[in-house]
Amino acid sequence: MNIFETPQKIYYGEDSLQQLGEICQAYGKNVFIVSDQMMEKLGYLEQVTQILTDAGLHTFHYLGANTEPTDLFVAEALKIFKENHGEVILALGGGSCIDTAKAVSVVATNDYYIGEFMKERIAEHAPVPLIAIPTTAGTGSEATNVTVITDTTHDTKMMIKQSAFLPKIAVVDPALTVSSPKNVTSATGLDALCHAMESYFSVKAQPITQTFSLAAIQKITANIKTAYNEGTNIQARDEMSLAALEAGLAFSNASVTLIHGMSRPIGALFHVPHGISNAMLLPAVLDFTRDAAIQPLAEIERFIYPQAQGTDEVLADLFIDEVKTLCQELDIPNLRTWGIDPDAFEKALDKMATDAIDSGSPANNPRIPTHAEIVDLYRTCFDYSSNK
Repeated sequence: MNIFETPQKIYYGEDSLQQLGEICQAYGKNVFIVSDQMMEKLGYLEQVTQILTDAGLHTFHYLGANTEPTDLFVAEALKIFKENHGEVILALGGGSCIDTAKAVSVVATNDYYIGEFMKERIAEHAPVPLIAIPTTAGTGSEATNVTVITDTTHDTKMMIKQSAFLPKIAVVDPALTVSSPKNVTSATGLDALCHAMESYFSVKAQPITQTFSLAAIQKITANIKTAYNEGTNIQARDEMSLAALEAGLAFSNASVTLIHGMSRPIGALFHVPHGISNAMLLPAVLDFTRDAAIQPLAEIERFIYPQAQGTDEVLADLFIDEVKTLCQELDIPNLRTWGIDPDAFEKALDKMATDAIDSGSPANNPRIPTHAEIVDLYRTCFDYSSNK
């Protein structure tokens, strides 16, 4: 038996943001906005606040989610939410804002430290209604039952997954992604590609998730370079936003695999943005996984290019080569050129491999790595060149 979870409603398309007042009115009049300073600078916070004010709603906000979310962000935002007696939470921004808001929505009604939910604690009470509005085409967090929060005490990214973390409503307006700079467009877009690919060959994949996975892969490979090079191309932005949403729906229900398992420790210890660290790992992990995933990789290639000819092995290699070329064209660095200190990286390898395995994601990979193999993969990725 398979289970497929989605938000209660998804509002998608240009101008869907204008429905926000009516959406929030159904859940309360005191709206807590979780966002960041960039959203304020771009004018998106003011735009959203005005829509809600015009609908007769009161707003207050937390703008501290300026980096990947931590347990400190959650504590700060929760304090503001409780002091102002919030009734509904609205997340405005990228995955950091949405993941922070998810954590607050659950902890506000379940009085535990967010890390407790990493230890298989199940939320006993319904979360505060959460409306998620992504401004990047990447994480798909607006449609997932997952939040990733860094435990600042142990320098560990906690991947927390249960139904309580699924937003009540997702509002996906592609116009909000036009402001994303090139480096954010590439990082978030490749993050979505990882979601789509990993969920397709995950051991937990199911027919519905694979349908969304393939649709997302096709849209991303066809549009990411246009969105990267022509940021105001609304058609490409629209396709990327829809792809990120589809990939989010897929991996939320089928889980991610080795790329994400290895990526989180890099982000926790070396503060590399999540999308970039995924992209740094993507080519080498595909090489590692290849022999155990020839059929699904070939299926992806045939779906993208129905005219493709050759054996499964040939088509799988074609797809891997295309991904490597894409990473080159989007200027993805390796870990060394990003600026990570080699000695510090070497000293962290054992912890990173342990944390990756403990996350559970590598166990979903078609080829399940050992601790030693993950250490070797990290070393490979440090100087990896897709030109090999």
